Amino acid sequence: MCWGVDVLVLLQNNADNSLRLYEMKPQNYDWVDRKLYPFELRSINIGGYNLHYVDEGAGDTVVFVHGTPEWSFAYRDIIKALRSTYRCVAIDLLGFGLSDKPAVADYSCEAHATRLGTFIRQLQVKNITLVANDFGGGIGLGYAIANPTNVARVILINTWMRSLKDDPHYAVPARIINSWLGRFLYQQMNFPVNTIMPAAYGNKKHLTKQIHAHYKRPLSKGYRHATFAFAKQLMDASPWWESNWEKLDVLRDKPFSFFWGMKDKFVPPTEMTRWQKKLPEAFFKTFEDAGHFVHEEKASEISEAIGLFMSKTTNALSVQ
Repeated sequence: MCWGVDVLVLLQNNADNSLRLYEMKPQNYDWVDRKLYPFELRSINIGGYNLHYVDEGAGDTVVFVHGTPEWSFAYRDIIKALRSTYRCVAIDLLGFGLSDKPAVADYSCEAHATRLGTFIRQLQVKNITLVANDFGGGIGLGYAIANPTNVARVILINTWMRSLKDDPHYAVPARIINSWLGRFLYQQMNFPVNTIMPAAYGNKKHLTKQIHAHYKRPLSKGYRHATFAFAKQLMDASPWWESNWEKLDVLRDKPFSFFWGMKDKFVPPTEMTRWQKKLPEAFFKTFEDAGHFVHEEKASEISEAIGLFMSKTTNALSVQ
């Protein structure tokens, strides 16, 4: 079933770049379950905005970039599994999670990629392994293409990086999103969290009430500007994505790994086929019973696969 039809059915159913690091006060975020998310809360000031991030463990650095309507919470189980061996850094993009959510800001994918670059530079992390999903894939690759010498590996999860304007699978729902109805659904009804997210799981039992609450709470009414902006970027960011798609050869010598939930009807397996044609040397691992949020549904399997991929490619990279 195509995304356009799915969305129609769902609708029917329902300036300062200075570095400033400090520990955030946990009592301000007492709704965060510290057993699920047992990380030190950190923040960095980028462009006058406070961006929350996780920085756990030591060793080679893995940088995680989330999509919508997520935040670093989405990678919690993978971080817990990898932090004994690697340094795991996960940012909450502007407008998401525990980061600032200004009503007026540049929420374009290109602006997110620029802020990600500033974040990585200010943390002074080198030779990173990039892990990204959904909108985070284009954002993370935007950084990687601009800074190829600082990227050792790329790991992508159910994502795309091409112009979507001529693809009806994306263009049909985009027309709805860019209407008054789309604005109402996103800003008033929290549509991406309450409706799209449950529909995007391969097995809805994995999205427990407790986990779902951790996506609902950061995007309470009045703080949904970034999710609506991302929805509009489906079409609006197409020229930027296409430009980066054409520049992807600058990363051709990097090891790529893909994890794909085959039940994803929003970013379907046909998108994976495009990646396979573009990057024939990449490693692909599929999960037949997982959906778009495969990193939530298959965290232990992905964590193990990332560890194997990194250890294998470490030897290969040292020879180059």
